[in-house]
Amino acid sequence: MSLAKITTVTGRGVHVPGNDIDTDRIIPARFMKCVTFDGLGEFLFHDVRKSPAGADQPHPLNDPRFQGGTILLSGANFGCGSSREHAPQALQKHGFRAVIAESFAEIFFGNCIALGLPCLSVSRDDLRKIAAAVDSRPDMEITIDIAKGEIRFAGQTAKAALRESARAALVGGRWDAIGDLLEGVGDVKRVAARLPYLAV
Repeated sequence: MSLAKITTVTGRGVHVPGNDIDTDRIIPARFMKCVTFDGLGEFLFHDVRKSPAGADQPHPLNDPRFQGGTILLSGANFGCGSSREHAPQALQKHGFRAVIAESFAEIFFGNCIALGLPCLSVSRDDLRKIAAAVDSRPDMEITIDIAKGEIRFAGQTAKAALRESARAALVGGRWDAIGDLLEGVGDVKRVAARLPYLAV
């Protein structure tokens, strides 16, 4: 079951600085009491975006200059902590289509790829350059070329790392592991029908 082939992502950036931003900061646990993931985007980074009374606080996602941004920039070890899949779901439901960071926590990375949400690692120097360009030109478009492993912005190009298995899954439209399993249901049934100990 081939899904959409994700070869490039183009959009405006939002820089949320900091290292070791964990999944509890991305989506606080009290918002995980949901039957579906719908609506989680509203609570993305809630406890650093909102005061205890619910008023907006200074934060890149509250800054009008960055409204509508679809590419998140952040620091090292992004998505660490709890393995909750609600974190990438909240990012995607908020409207993000890709994340660029210095590095990612392992389980968070896998959960993102399973949603078709590319996570690309860049060097610290390149991250600073992209973030500075976004800050000076919030309307600037960033293009992530997943097939080539590069990020293009403001007339510049930065190399981006993405493990080969994830790159192949995104580019080939095979990023949904459940879809891959379901694609094999017919083969499983045919084999089961030939096994005498499974005969009814």
